Amino acid sequence: MSAREFVVLGTASQVPTRHRNHNGYLLRWDGEGILFDPGEGTQRQMLRAGVAAHDINRICVTHFHGDHSLGLAGVIQRINLDRVPHPVAAHYPASGQAFFDRLRYATAYRETVLLDEEPVTGDGVLATGPSYVLEARRLSHPVESFGYRITEPDGRRMLPELLARHGITGPDVGRIRREGVLNGITLEQVSEERRGQSFGFVMDTGLCSGAAELAQDCDMLVIESTFLDEDENLAVEHGHLTAGQAAGIARDAGVRHLVLTHFSQRYGDPAEFERQARRAGFEGDLTIAADLMHVPFPKRG
Repeated sequence: MSAREFVVLGTASQVPTRHRNHNGYLLRWDGEGILFDPGEGTQRQMLRAGVAAHDINRICVTHFHGDHSLGLAGVIQRINLDRVPHPVAAHYPASGQAFFDRLRYATAYRETVLLDEEPVTGDGVLATGPSYVLEARRLSHPVESFGYRITEPDGRRMLPELLARHGITGPDVGRIRREGVLNGITLEQVSEERRGQSFGFVMDTGLCSGAAELAQDCDMLVIESTFLDEDENLAVEHGHLTAGQAAGIARDAGVRHLVLTHFSQRYGDPAEFERQARRAGFEGDLTIAADLMHVPFPKRG
């Protein structure tokens, strides 16, 4: 299993269809699991996709429309039923606290797991750890909505030929990485800069600066494309994006791998979203999300 991959649990907007569940997405990132927008039916989709409650370390909710949050009740109860051995953090718009409370305590159950509520009040950093920084940006939707971005800190890549040239082997490789210098040889002499990877998650929104900021230079961008371009008037009316608009955001941001999702039930041919994204000028890797799909994270450039 890849250390970093994106698991699609559901891809439908507003209502589920015969082939698409409500939204739900899990990002596996170096041993952590971040669950995004668990809509109705997410718990069952997790079972079908091979995702366990123990895999979840964080829950990130963009907004409190039902197709992005009604699954919270089941997921939270499953985390407790399975006695997940670690705390789970929950991020969601602070303005939706009442909705989160109702979903968290929708029915009776025994709480066995520490669920850290960390509501989002505005743009900025939400959490910092050794392998990523989690940030939020406000989006443009009829209810308050935030997108999320994960950025890995920049690091250094050790170069075997330079290590060998300077006679650095075995445990000394780890030592020079930790301490920065060994017997007069600096870390810079045996390594090169390695840009940290990044992931953006943009759900219900119209065109806005927040979506562009979340997408900037992402290795993978997951973004809603509820409508096709010919229905742009509906997208504007309801605070959503078309396939071409979503692809344009990715194109201008230099995204490497674009994942389109959150499709209106009115469309029967997913391939048309791909055609319109390419027509908008996006030339990177492109995935039209389908339920239960596992998308490997791009390899480092």
